[in-house]
Amino acid sequence: MTRPAGSQPSQPLPDEYPIPAKTPTLARYLTRWLTEVVEPSLEPATYAYYETMARLYVSPALGSRRLDSLQVRDVQAWLDQLPHVCQCCAQGKDAARPAGRQRCCAIGACCHRYPGRRTVQAARDTLRAALNHARASADQVPGNVAASATVPSPHCRRREGSAWSAVEATRFLASAHSDRDPFCAAYVLVLVNGLSRSEVLGLTWPSADLDSGELDIAWQLQRVGDQLIHKKRSEAGGSDAGRTLPMPGICAAALRLRAHEQVAAREQAGGRWQDSDLAFTTRWGTPIEPRNFNRSFDARCAKAGVPRIPVHDTRRTCAPLLAALDVHPQVAARILRHAKIARTTAACTQVPDEITRTALKKLGDSIGGRPHAEQDRP
Repeated sequence: MTRPAGSQPSQPLPDEYPIPAKTPTLARYLTRWLTEVVEPSLEPATYAYYETMARLYVSPALGSRRLDSLQVRDVQAWLDQLPHVCQCCAQGKDAARPAGRQRCCAIGACCHRYPGRRTVQAARDTLRAALNHARASADQVPGNVAASATVPSPHCRRREGSAWSAVEATRFLASAHSDRDPFCAAYVLVLVNGLSRSEVLGLTWPSADLDSGELDIAWQLQRVGDQLIHKKRSEAGGSDAGRTLPMPGICAAALRLRAHEQVAAREQAGGRWQDSDLAFTTRWGTPIEPRNFNRSFDARCAKAGVPRIPVHDTRRTCAPLLAALDVHPQVAARILRHAKIARTTAACTQVPDEITRTALKKLGDSIGGRPHAEQDRP
């Protein structure tokens, strides 16, 4: 028997249906979407990304609205307001710190941790993806209201500046090399070759051709929840899979030094060593925990006497370093992953002075010399 249009079923729908008979709130739907759709079918990193955006940004503001009553104006008002909401206050970050260690929002001194445009965009994209599935899986939403809302570009506050000069970057690398920092080669690749943290920690020896000076950055190492995942970009279906970058001489020299250091670490660890193809490992051969890399980077900033910047912002320092190394613009464009040479030329407008060039060349020569273990021998 056909049920009249608009009538409700006499029995509730089974639990396996993505949307119950009674239209859920957005928060309830997001939970089901993440659990039943995203987590089983997409990469763990993608699930973690959507879950974080939904939990921290979408649900607190819009979660109480019924899925079928959500309007474009509701989403737009949320997007317009989000860049002006301190997330330390909204998420209770400072309040969660132990008494005596609270330093900003919890004691009435707001730290103004406003989300940037990329975060606002990511939150909107998460809502749009969820509503796309709701629209496709059940006739309970007339359209995707998030698709019609726009991210307010002019009003999004950008994070205070996070870049080093070529002088500061050279000082940082010189400090790491002088102190025999085990991450020195990783820092070189991050600063000079523009690798991200996940790319440098996921780098494998077969991916580095030291003779031809080329680097395959297909591999990544990521912490997703309680898992440390080493995977190829192609497994996530990305278009960046298997990209090969040229290496300036200082990068190849740093990796050669790293290879000698890893051999020494393997000999010292003996039977406790865990074999892998990873270029950067702990003293036992295990993968590097990404957060530990961040901590080491921050500690090195303090020791080198340079401003602390986030690891992912070091990419902004890559262009002036390449200019200091006299890397050809076409090669620099490949390293910076620019589609147009004009963008590279604009990025390399900061011309380092001769003192910086000399210091960087001297550092490269020092890194390219004998490994520390050999230097210590009589």
